[in-house]
Amino acid sequence: MISIKQLTYALAIEEKLHFKKAAEMCHVSQSALSTGVNELEKQLGIQIFERDNKKVLVTPVGKELLQQARSIKLQVDDLQHFADTQKQPMSYPVKIGLIPTITPYLLPKLLPVLNQRYPLAQLNIVENQSHILVDMVRRGELDTAILALPFPCEGLITLKFWEEDFYWVTLKGREHSEQKEITADELKRSDLLLLEDGHCLKGHILSVCNMLEETAMQDVKLTGLNTLIQMVLGNLGSTIIPEMAVEQLAEQHESLSVVHLNEPSPHRELVFILRPNSTCMASIEALKAICKQALS
Repeated sequence: MISIKQLTYALAIEEKLHFKKAAEMCHVSQSALSTGVNELEKQLGIQIFERDNKKVLVTPVGKELLQQARSIKLQVDDLQHFADTQKQPMSYPVKIGLIPTITPYLLPKLLPVLNQRYPLAQLNIVENQSHILVDMVRRGELDTAILALPFPCEGLITLKFWEEDFYWVTLKGREHSEQKEITADELKRSDLLLLEDGHCLKGHILSVCNMLEETAMQDVKLTGLNTLIQMVLGNLGSTIIPEMAVEQLAEQHESLSVVHLNEPSPHRELVFILRPNSTCMASIEALKAICKQALS
């Protein structure tokens, strides 16, 4: 079997017309280079070089053969270069899923850092609920997804990059609104507004507060945290939001009070999920580092 190493040796001899100098160029011993070229000629049944103790000549048929060898070598080099570039982070589009309680609060912080570090990076973003994203990652429809744990994702790798607590949001002047901390027992549960079923944030809040769903909140079916905040502003109740959403949702409203939920921390962990044999590990590790920087 003809090897790229043999072709490389032959091309070096053609360039230097000297076996010793060609061996030095290839960083091998002269005997190894001679053996490689002799094997190449034997396998092809063609004499590529005429050599004696004084000079090396390329035979006419050898010139034609080496011209093809040079083309093959260039193609192999291009193939290796392509493979090397694919090993670099963010060298290929990444399909990533995010849940709605993360997307609008993480992306404004993530994307500027990503564009600065990897200006040619391409993210194909899908927003959906956790169970759908987990299935999409398993089926290979997504390279990765950002979820909030705890959430079942057996068989997938999880790479943690952030953890955070929850905050209770209410109108100023209402009971407990002047406190810096509030416990689950102090919450007026009939006043509490949470997202509809299917959103993992609702389950996380119920778990952290040790609440039963049927007695924990008002009967509302809302899909966005911003809508919950608007209802709080309208004096229709209070709500609980994750730390990353506080600045965007609550701090801009002077009439709102934001109180830390004083229950065992962290209240949720943010992770990348991916398949065990994912080919995008370098890019996902890069995204993980960028997310940590953006949220810090």
